[in-house]
Amino acid sequence: MKANINVPTELNEITLKQYQKFLKVQDEGNDNHFIQTKMIEIFCGIKSQDALNIKLSDADRIAKIISDMFEQKPDLQKSFWLNNVEYGFVPDLDEITLGEYIDLDTYMGNWDQIEIAMNVLYRPIKQKLGDKYLIEDYDPDKKDRLINMPMDAVFGSILFFYRLGIELSQTMMNYLENKEVKLQVPELDLLKNGVGIQAFTDSLEVILRDLNISQN
Repeated sequence: MKANINVPTELNEITLKQYQKFLKVQDEGNDNHFIQTKMIEIFCGIKSQDALNIKLSDADRIAKIISDMFEQKPDLQKSFWLNNVEYGFVPDLDEITLGEYIDLDTYMGNWDQIEIAMNVLYRPIKQKLGDKYLIEDYDPDKKDRLINMPMDAVFGSILFFYRLGIELSQTMMNYLENKEVKLQVPELDLLKNGVGIQAFTDSLEVILRDLNISQN
């Protein structure tokens, strides 16, 4: 097949919707050639028959490029543009509401509906001054608006929460090892500042294993 094929090399070149579609292909089939064909079809945006008509050596090379792309470990993306709207990451996680936390905790580890968690984390920026910005209030009725968000933002936020969980765990262990701590009921602000983050960490470990992303 002689044609120009746009092969993505960076995670910001593919969307969450594409990735979700590919995950379903992986779950439903175990034939490596079929999965390779669907990988090229989905991430390069071509028809299935066109993917099948690619020379085998070229198909192997394209699949390798895409597979290597998923080894990237992006930093947290503070903002991105989608459909001419700039979205910003929640500026202060301490300020999220109970409803936002429930949706974040429920869907962060659910690839079929992870866009709901992303809708909690990223909102349209309504006011910006330098590096500071204000975002819109959370709207659970707009859960699908980030279905085409870039995957570097998705992966970056997953790794951010995983590392946050590890950091909080290590800090607490160091504190317990060096202090005599009396058992007491935690104050509410501790809940906001990370108690319960283990709920994220457990599910994120599964995600990272599925992605073959190193946890370091």
